[in-house]
Amino acid sequence: MSKQLDLLAQMGRDFAASQDIEPIMTRALARIACLVEAEGGALFLLNSAEDSLICHASYGPVDIMGLSVPSDQGIVGRSLAHNVCEMVRDVSLDDSFHNNLDQQSGFSTKSILCAPMVVRGRTGAEERIGAIELVNKTDVHGLFSVNDLKFLEVLAASAGLAIHNARMAVELAEKEVMRRELERAAEIQRGLLPPPGDGNFPISGVNRPARVVSGDFFDHFLLYDGRIAFTLADVSGKGMNAALLMAKSASLFRCLGKEDLRPGRLLQRINAEVCETSMRGMFVTMVAGVYDPESGRVVLANAGHEPPLLHKPDGTFVALPAGAPPVGIPIELTGGGPIPEDVLFLDGGCLYIFTDGVTEGYISGQDELGTDGLKAMIMDGLREKRSAADRIERVAECLSKSEEPLRDDVTILVIDDAANALTRCATLADRSREDQKPDKPIVGSLCKLSLPARAQSLILVRRAVEASANLSGFSKEQTQDIVLAVDEACQNVVRHAYKGELDGDMIVEIRREHGNYIILIRDFAPPVDESKIKPRDLNDVRPGGLGIHFIREVMDSMNYLSPPDGQGNLLRLKKAIL
Repeated sequence: MSKQLDLLAQMGRDFAASQDIEPIMTRALARIACLVEAEGGALFLLNSAEDSLICHASYGPVDIMGLSVPSDQGIVGRSLAHNVCEMVRDVSLDDSFHNNLDQQSGFSTKSILCAPMVVRGRTGAEERIGAIELVNKTDVHGLFSVNDLKFLEVLAASAGLAIHNARMAVELAEKEVMRRELERAAEIQRGLLPPPGDGNFPISGVNRPARVVSGDFFDHFLLYDGRIAFTLADVSGKGMNAALLMAKSASLFRCLGKEDLRPGRLLQRINAEVCETSMRGMFVTMVAGVYDPESGRVVLANAGHEPPLLHKPDGTFVALPAGAPPVGIPIELTGGGPIPEDVLFLDGGCLYIFTDGVTEGYISGQDELGTDGLKAMIMDGLREKRSAADRIERVAECLSKSEEPLRDDVTILVIDDAANALTRCATLADRSREDQKPDKPIVGSLCKLSLPARAQSLILVRRAVEASANLSGFSKEQTQDIVLAVDEACQNVVRHAYKGELDGDMIVEIRREHGNYIILIRDFAPPVDESKIKPRDLNDVRPGGLGIHFIREVMDSMNYLSPPDGQGNLLRLKKAIL
C-alpha cells in the first residue's frame, strides 16, 4: 500500500511541476505498469472531435505511440464510453477485442485491465479525458486481481485530474499571452488614430471598440494647401482579421491620400490594393473626403458606407447615400472606376460621418439609437452649447454606458464649419471696408479652385478670372486678355505637364497683393525645366506654339516658384492693377 501511495504522491508532484505532460505521462505509465506487474500498457487520450482515442504513452515490448483507434470500439473505447473499469482475463472470449495489432507485431495479448479517465468540468458535467490500459499480468497466476482494478481506477482518476489541470494551465497561459498580444495590438491601433486636436481644429473623431481591437477607424491630416483630408471606415467582421484589414486600409489612406487629392479616385486605388490581398468575403465600407476651411467646401466619396448626415445651419439634416459598393469588392464586379463624388458647402454647418455601430447601438434595454435618435442627441448637444467634439463624445458615452454590451464598434467623425464660417464672414467684412479705402492696398486670396486638369474644367477658371479681374478694376479688353492668358497657361498644364492624362489635378488661386493681380497655377506633374520653356521664334510661321509669347505680352511677369511641399510645379502670373 505504501508503494501505491508513494506513486500517487509522485505523480501529483510531477504533473504539478511541469506543463509539458507528454514525458510525465510516459513515466507515470511505466511506474503504474511496474507496480501492477503488467507486461505492457498504454495511455490513450480522446481527441478534440471525441471520435478517436490516440496513444500518448506506451510501455512494454511493443511501442504503439501515436496509435489511433475509434473511440466507440475496442475494450478501451467501451470502458471510456460507459465510464466503467474493465477487467478482461481472457481476451479471446471478448468480442470487443481486436487482435490486428497482435497479428502485426507478434505480441500475444492474454488479459486486459482498463480504467477510464473522467473528471468533472467547470460546468459540473463529466469531461472525458481518455483511458489507461494494462495488458498481461506477469505473476505466476497471469491474472489481474480485483485489487489491481481498484488501484488502477484510483490512479486513472488521479492521472485524469492531473492531465485536465495541466491542460487548463496551458489554456490559461495561452489566453494570457493572447490577452497581452491583443492589448499590444489595441495600443498600436490607437496609435493609428489621429491625436485629439485643440479646440480650434474643425475635425474631431471618437472610437469605441466593441472588443479589445477594432475594425473601425478614422483619420485626417493637413494637405500642403491648408485643406484637410479625412476618412472613416468600417471593416466587415470582428476580431483580429478585421483589425489587420483596418490597419492596412488606414495605412493606404494616409499614404495614397497625400499623393491623390481626389477622394473618388483615392478610394478606387485603395480598392485595387485591398482586392489584391484581402481575405475572401471581407470588405471595407469607407468614406473619404477633402474639406477646405477657407470656403467650407467638401468633396466627398462614399463606398458602401452609412449615409453621412449634413446638418445645415437652419437645423435641417440631409443624408448623403453611398454612390458605390464597398472597398474590397472584386474589380471585375464593379468595373474598377473612380467612386462618384459629391461636392457640398457646409456654410457654417456640420458633417457627421459614423459607422452602423452608432445607429444600431443600444441606448436602453433593447432600444436602438437609430438615425433619428442620433439627430436628437446632436440637437440636444447644440441646445446645451456643447462643442462638436463634446457632442460626438456624448453619443459614444451614451452607447457605451448601456446595460447591453456594444454590438459593434462605435466610431464618429464630425467636421464643424461654424468657426471657419465666422472667420470667412469677418474676412469678407474686412475686405469690404478695405474696398472703401482706395489708398490702402488689398492683400489676400480672392478665389481658389481645386479641379481636375481637364479641358472641360477650364470653363470654371475662365469665369473666376473674368469675375475677379472685373472686380479688381481692369477694363473689359484687359480682362479678356487676362482670361486668355490664364487659359493658355492652364491648357499647357493639361496638354504638356500631364500629357493629356485624365487623372491629374491642378489648383488655381487668384490673389490681390499690394496693388498687383496674382494668378497661382499649381499642378502635381513631374517638375519642368524652366530653362527649356522658351517662346518659339516669331519668324517660325506655323500653327500653335505662341502661347508663351501671348502670356508674357499680357502679364507683367511669368515665373515658376518652388512648391511648398516640393511636388509638381507652381506658376506665378502677375499684372499690376493701375
